[in-house]
Amino acid sequence: MKKILLLSDTHSYIDDRILHYVNEADEVWHAGDIGDLKVTDAIEKLKPLRAVYGNIDDDKVRVAYPLDQRFTCEGVTVWITHIGGYPPKYNINTRDEIKSNPPKLFICGHSHILKVIPDNKNGLLHMNPGAAGKHGFHKVRTMLRFTLDSGKIENLEVIELGKK
Repeated sequence: MKKILLLSDTHSYIDDRILHYVNEADEVWHAGDIGDLKVTDAIEKLKPLRAVYGNIDDDKVRVAYPLDQRFTCEGVTVWITHIGGYPPKYNINTRDEIKSNPPKLFICGHSHILKVIPDNKNGLLHMNPGAAGKHGFHKVRTMLRFTLDSGKIENLEVIELGKK
């Protein structure tokens, strides 16, 4: 079993509240718009990190992290990308791959809107953790945490970090 902390859209912001939850996780996943590498450096000092770059990320972040990450963790196939859409409105870059080779867990950031949506047609769960940073139109900073165990996604929790 692995405890996962999922965040996105930090836009160069990291604080003790975020790091408190990082410490409680086994792994941290960042769905893009990291901003400054000081964010990922702070996380990686504490826990293993999987991250992708987002549309605001500069060349330093794009060298350090890929556009997409596909992997299997605790029997769950995962695809993380920053801009991918959501059920049933996947974007042009993800739509065909989701139809032909769907992951069990599809994760995006970008919208700053926390969403967890089952896609029964494609047999996957979509997650967007909202935005953990202070830049953007969102009013409350959010993240998600959950466990992966023997192919199951369980114990999903919304973490509210307070107003931005």
